Order: sequence, then C-alpha cells, then structure tokens
Amino acid sequence: MDVSVEEQQPLIRLEDVTRIFPGPPAVNALRGVDLTVERGEYLAIVGPSGSGKSTMLNTLGLLDRPTAGTYWFDGIDVSSLSENERAALRGGSIGFVFQSFQLLPTRTVLENVILSTAYAGISRAEREPRARLALDRVGMSHRSDFFPGTLSGGEKQRAAIARAVSSAPRLLLADEPTGNLDQQNSRSVMELFEDLNNDGLTIVMITHDPLVAASTHRQVRMQDGRLEDWSY
Repeated sequence: MDVSVEEQQPLIRLEDVTRIFPGPPAVNALRGVDLTVERGEYLAIVGPSGSGKSTMLNTLGLLDRPTAGTYWFDGIDVSSLSENERAALRGGSIGFVFQSFQLLPTRTVLENVILSTAYAGISRAEREPRARLALDRVGMSHRSDFFPGTLSGGEKQRAAIARAVSSAPRLLLADEPTGNLDQQNSRSVMELFEDLNNDGLTIVMITHDPLVAASTHRQVRMQDGRLEDWSY
C-alpha cells in the first residue's frame, strides 16, 4: 500500500528559528533552532531555567511566533496563517499539559474536559462521550463528578491529561508535567505518557529533570537559546 505524502512528512520541522523579545535589553530566547520531530516520536527538551524551553514550547504550540525562521506543522508553514487560523489549528491538533494542571476549580472534572472539546470545535453531541472516553483512558472515570479541589496532585494531572487528549490531538505538549508531583505519582504519570505514545500520539515534553527525560525515547538539550542533540 502506498504511503501518503502527509504520512511521510515529519509532524514538526523548525528551520533556523529565532525569537527575540524587544528590550531594553533585547532577549534572544531562541537562536537559530533546527528541530525535526517525526510522527509518533516521544521527545524531551531538557535545560535549566532561562535556557529557552518555555519559548520553545510556546512556539511549538502556536502560542508565539518566531522572529525569524520557518515552522512547519504537519506540512503547513504556520507563519503564513492568520491568528484565527493558528487558533483553529492549535485547538484541533495540539493538546497541552502543564505543571500547575490549570483545571477550573468551579467545574467538575468532566466539565473541565468537555470545555476542551468545545474549544477544539467538536460538535455538541460528541463532546460528553469523547470527554468520558478520555477520562476512562487515564483511569479517572470514577472522579468525573468531583471538583479539582478534592483531587490529589496525581489525579489532577490525570484529569489534565484527559482534557489534553479528548480532542484526539496530533501533538501533546507537556510542560514540566511532574513538577508538582511526588515520586509515586510522577512515575504513574510517566507510565501514562508512555501508554499514549505507544498508541501513536506524538509527545514533546519540557523538563529540567534528567530522570524524567530519560523515560522518553529521544532527548535534546537547550542552553542559551540553542538546541543540541543529547542522549543518555
């Protein structure tokens, strides 16, 4: 069977991407970054605070635009897109998991996940079934009617992961996803990421923790806005 051109393309390709924040003094957060992420990869971007990891995450997630260079997402040159087109692509194709969970405290777990499907443009009839399926996938069906304030840190992160994957994204971006978790919950969350990647989801994780990075399949290091391959 022939492989389509789309399937042959990497999901992510950055060429000579630079991001400068105006000063004074100006901050060169990304310096000529080249990066290719194939479909189904599980990649960690590692580096200390101030190395450019957050800027990289925001760039990959279409939350920020490079000052120079080119970013192709799934074969699309995103620099040519309007803000509305970028938002639509982000909502339907990219899931986010954050260190601080970012769950709405006055909404139940189920409602938090349903809101994500709404932002992704999923039809009203599909939203709750997809949200419940995502919660079941991360082992949180029994907490669907709970409010975030009643959950443990590990449960909050699982709910956040359910929210991120409920729209069936092509890319999952995780920003220090174990940063607020103890060792046991960190291990459980990393096992869940491994399962999601085994199902074919492309994952890019930002972390400063080499032990967390070692659980991924490829690692690159950021230092002073530059990116270099790094393996254990």
